Amino acid sequence: MAGALTEFANKGEASPTVPKEPLQYRFQEILYVYGSTMKALIEEKFGPGIMSAIDFTMDIENVEDPKGDRVKITMNGKFLGYKKW
Repeated sequence: MAGALTEFANKGEASPTVPKEPLQYRFQEILYVYGSTMKALIEEKFGPGIMSAIDFTMDIENVEDPKGDRVKITMNGKFLGYKKW
């Protein structure tokens, strides 16, 4: 039991709902498939912590491509290192 108190929180991992809107579903799918890799890469570069969703900006661009336009999304959030107790 005490070991669980030393682990970092994982919100939404057992989310019972699936978005019905296709674009929102794709974002959820991206996080399910690549989320743990993204977390590992962020922690490799910055150490243990999270990206802020409050001190955060996002930019969406159209990238022209002969095979069909592409969507480029850039998310920029402040890194918040976990506090040690």
